[in-house]
Amino acid sequence: MTQPTSLCVYCGSSPGTHPDYAAQARAFGAEMARRGIALVYGGGKVGLMGTVADAVLAGGGKVIGVIPRQLVDLEVAHPGLSELQVVDTMHQRKTRMYELSDAFVALPGGFGTMDEMFEMLTWAQLGLHRYPCAFLDVRGYYGGLRTMMDHMVGEGFVRPGQRDSVWFGDSMDTLFDWMASYDGGHASRVIGPSSIKA
Repeated sequence: MTQPTSLCVYCGSSPGTHPDYAAQARAFGAEMARRGIALVYGGGKVGLMGTVADAVLAGGGKVIGVIPRQLVDLEVAHPGLSELQVVDTMHQRKTRMYELSDAFVALPGGFGTMDEMFEMLTWAQLGLHRYPCAFLDVRGYYGGLRTMMDHMVGEGFVRPGQRDSVWFGDSMDTLFDWMASYDGGHASRVIGPSSIKA
């Protein structure tokens, strides 16, 4: 794989309790714009979602938001995006974000971030896609999750190759280098891409 052209970023609709979270989101968005990578995300203007989107836009980059109608007001849809796609359901949102992206990165976030990222990990495990999935750590936020994934392998619920295909780290440069060299060879192709339907 070469450098992704459209990167899906999952992250919190809250800013978190420490300014480092927003600072890293801002830096990540700026780096995406510098590299000419379009942002695909959940469409909100609040929390880390809004921070990373604003940073990409400030750097002259493209931002595509995808948001369900029932969340337009709740998550305060961002009014200044390159493109905002409003869909009917959460399932359609996740599918559309997948269709627009060729890599997936989680910044710190809550249940929604975990739900979206783990769906992409599951789809990769089933062979529905061969795109890179990564967790950009801030202040050790994902340390416990990394340990849990290793435990899943140790207990026989996740294959080592599937676990090794997921990147964890705190270096943006290393992350972008890893995505550019990712080959997706762990995917098992248990079922076909036609299974991904809203």
